[in-house]
Amino acid sequence: MAFSTRVLLILLVIVTVFQLKIDAQKLKIHRKRRLMNCRFDKIYQLGDSVSDTGNCIRERYCGSHSSCGKSPYGINFFHKPTGRCSNGLLMIDFIALESGLPLLNPYKDQSANFRHGANFAVAGATALSAQVMAEKKIVMSFTNSSLDVQLDWMSSHFETTCLPDCPVQLKKSLFLVGHIGGNDIIYGLSQGKTMEELRRLIADVVQTIIHGVKRVIGFGATRIVVPGTFPKGCGPASLTQFMTNDSSSYDEYHCLKDLNNLAIFYNDHLQQAIDEMKKEYTNITLVYGDYYNAYMWFLQNAVTLGFDKKSLQKACCGIGGDYNYDKSRKCGAQGVPVCDDPSTHFNWDGLHLTQAAYSWLTTWLIDDMLPKLNCHV
Repeated sequence: MAFSTRVLLILLVIVTVFQLKIDAQKLKIHRKRRLMNCRFDKIYQLGDSVSDTGNCIRERYCGSHSSCGKSPYGINFFHKPTGRCSNGLLMIDFIALESGLPLLNPYKDQSANFRHGANFAVAGATALSAQVMAEKKIVMSFTNSSLDVQLDWMSSHFETTCLPDCPVQLKKSLFLVGHIGGNDIIYGLSQGKTMEELRRLIADVVQTIIHGVKRVIGFGATRIVVPGTFPKGCGPASLTQFMTNDSSSYDEYHCLKDLNNLAIFYNDHLQQAIDEMKKEYTNITLVYGDYYNAYMWFLQNAVTLGFDKKSLQKACCGIGGDYNYDKSRKCGAQGVPVCDDPSTHFNWDGLHLTQAAYSWLTTWLIDDMLPKLNCHV
């Protein structure tokens, strides 16, 4: 009986690995593996749900409130939920694949292999600490694992994996400090903060991220990507929550101008802060990840890329309203359907994008970042 069980388990592993290889082969646009020229041997990720590969679902409170650990999340690559807030792979997964490295395991999975880096991102995380958010009278969502907490995890990780020669061992590593900070803005928006209050909040968020970058440099990082934030006025959740009859509030892509301008304000301040850091850290490669323009490029070219024009601002997994999104009946809830072909949809669940969308965004980002990463190309 025990022998039969072992055989079945071995067969299951073989089938799963074979299926993952087939799925990876379907991602043809990433066959070039251009980031292999950078010769990264490890990747370390800090961030939120844009990058979380399974930390939130391993936190008791976060996991109990997140739908990303439920079906149909992961349906189109892993064929099961992994904690990724998409139907499959995320941008960090594509970055790892293009670097010729395995997918990053979540730090909270202590039984995992971290030879090629680790992922510290947590869905719902903010740049500002829970204490600072509370002082600003903004209620957190479902995790307190803000950027400083993730950096503490990273510090503990390095204490057990690379001390005392971390600078030597991390010399060929890529660090991504974000995407993070977007939730700070969204929570503030959702809780009625004025645009002026949000602009002041953004100044604190940017300062916190820059402090985080300096901590990462202190660990021994030499090549760091600091992503900006996506347009805030283009997604189904924002379009539903802040819907208005005033047509002048929308741009040519039917995105809300005020929310996108807020994201531009954030990104401009972050870029300026990064440029100032470059003057101080001349021996460190610091690259701004232009998530905003990657997103807008996609909206401009979506039809040419094979996406359904009518569904660009509708959730694939969702129900109700003009944008197929209902906050009280989110993706993963009973009776909420999934679109017939997620590969033709940009948005997955109203808040996050599909694997196909993340794939194209990564392509644009690598084209933009590669000349700045000081790689041998």
